[in-house]
Amino acid sequence: MKISYSHLVSKIKENPSIEMISQSLFQLGHEHEIDGDILNMELTPNRGDCLSVNGLLRDLSVFYTVNLKENIYSEKIDKLQLDFENLSQNICPKISFLKMEIDKVPKEYNQYLNDYFMKLNLNKNNFFTDVSNYLSYETGQPTHCYDATKINGKLVLQELGINQEFHTLLDKKITLSDKNSVFSINDEVVNLAGVVGGKSTACTLETKTVLVECAFFEPEAIIGKSLKYDIQSEASHKFERFVDPESQDYVIRRFINIVSEHTNIKDMSFISYEYKKKQAIKIPVNVDKINQILGIDITEDQYVNYLYKLGFIINDNLINVPSYRSDITSQNDLSEEVARIIGYDNISKHKLPLVKGKTSNTDSIENKLRFFLIDHGFYEVINFPFSNEKCIDSIKIDNPLDSSKEHMRTNLINSLLENLVFNERRQKDSIKLFEISDVYTFKNNKIEKKRNLAIVASGRVGHNHIDFAKKINKKYLTNLFKDALPSEDFAIKIYNREGLNSKIKNEIAGCEIDIENFSTEVLNYKEETRPPSSFKKFSQISDLPFSSRDLSFSIKDFSSRQNLEKYILGYENELIKEKFIFDYFYNENSAEIKIGFRFIFQSVNSTITETQVNNVMNDIIRHTEIIKGVTIPGLN
Repeated sequence: MKISYSHLVSKIKENPSIEMISQSLFQLGHEHEIDGDILNMELTPNRGDCLSVNGLLRDLSVFYTVNLKENIYSEKIDKLQLDFENLSQNICPKISFLKMEIDKVPKEYNQYLNDYFMKLNLNKNNFFTDVSNYLSYETGQPTHCYDATKINGKLVLQELGINQEFHTLLDKKITLSDKNSVFSINDEVVNLAGVVGGKSTACTLETKTVLVECAFFEPEAIIGKSLKYDIQSEASHKFERFVDPESQDYVIRRFINIVSEHTNIKDMSFISYEYKKKQAIKIPVNVDKINQILGIDITEDQYVNYLYKLGFIINDNLINVPSYRSDITSQNDLSEEVARIIGYDNISKHKLPLVKGKTSNTDSIENKLRFFLIDHGFYEVINFPFSNEKCIDSIKIDNPLDSSKEHMRTNLINSLLENLVFNERRQKDSIKLFEISDVYTFKNNKIEKKRNLAIVASGRVGHNHIDFAKKINKKYLTNLFKDALPSEDFAIKIYNREGLNSKIKNEIAGCEIDIENFSTEVLNYKEETRPPSSFKKFSQISDLPFSSRDLSFSIKDFSSRQNLEKYILGYENELIKEKFIFDYFYNENSAEIKIGFRFIFQSVNSTITETQVNNVMNDIIRHTEIIKGVTIPGLN
């Protein structure tokens, strides 16, 4: 959003420089860049109230003396007789209309209106639309202007779920799909609510009679619409971030005043519909809580004064949150306001009290399941909650980050199967994965969420010599959970590789269960106590090919075996990704031990060469040859 510095400073008594204004805005948390006279604002989505000159001035009033008074029409306005029906009151709980007829269309604009177009390098359209755009810039409240002579039937606000072509006032044809909130006349869409108006009822250079719509739309109903239809809309940008539902009367009267400064008004009438009033938010004054949250020590008078400067009213020890501040609902939000005014850099270091959280029943179950699986060689996976699955119960996202993943997950298993194949393609031969996360479905006209555990496993059971030759299958997983978990909940199944684009033929065993109804008594397992050093650290997965080498030893006694294992398993080299005992045999007759080690070589930077592998193996052989009682069969 672009804001002219000269428009801001004209309302500030102290006449600060643009650099001073910039510093104040940064302290208040408003990111921006300076481009000559223009401040290119990058506001956070929760601060829709600052998407205007007046909105920024309200925030700046904590540092400067600001005059927010504008000339408005103050006389009584006749009641408008309008054929209008609102079938989407939940989406639009408040809306106002002004009908106005002027004597003639002005050829020239007053200086402040001309400055708006010149300083922001904007094109003029027509008189009423120009006033509407300026008013949105000044107040933050978008309005839409219809040519009243083109409205030849009942104006209806409704949610339509049919495909319909819509010709916007920007002269762009779009096809409306899925559900959209629209204004229609005789079943023809004339306005995509909160986004863009239609060409059929648009004002022109000759328009003298206008119907001005001033509405409040629930942000959720507008979010994503402009992006979906590829429409650059300043109105939707503001509606998505919340506009003040209590500003409509002021905005309409300001509209009248601006028009009256340019031409004679022959006739006008006004009507407002309010179907559901927004409940005012009131928060108890609690300066002790604010001091505790921020680690500061301010008085109640200081606290009240800070909030008063931001437009908060305090009555009967209650803080009345202004209607334009939808982001303020709790003491934590108020503490942020205080922190902004003081300046985060000015808050001294303070040791905050440690608050011990409570462990829920679900958390306890999840942790037991998590440690049970980790202790049995499983790796936890965290996937994005989006997928490409399309089914009756799936929830489609209007504004997906990735067009190939535009639905919320209805299960976890599909993501885990993708993870398994990903690891198989990187030559992993023992894969045991699990995920604990939420899944979402749309049933009975509402979104349902549940907490699931999903498990998949394939390949070798493990890399030690006991499990090396064993393959993961349905029986293996069933036996794993048999003693710790009820078999009826953990019904292991075999998953088909069809559609996974995988040539590997190993069985994939796994299951997915709802864990929300589990009792803490169900899991008869106590996690192992392990020192922190035993936990594996993150290492990058390489897409490059690996190489493996086996080395077998003959050992005369157990003490020699211990020395050998200590050396090899402790041997470090950046090319060795893994090393383990894959074969072990004890000959009781000769008291001789046969032991085999496997070394996995791989690099994340480049393909390893035969020479590199040989150098490492020769180094290992050289050092193991000198261990007493250890020989390498077949080595000359």
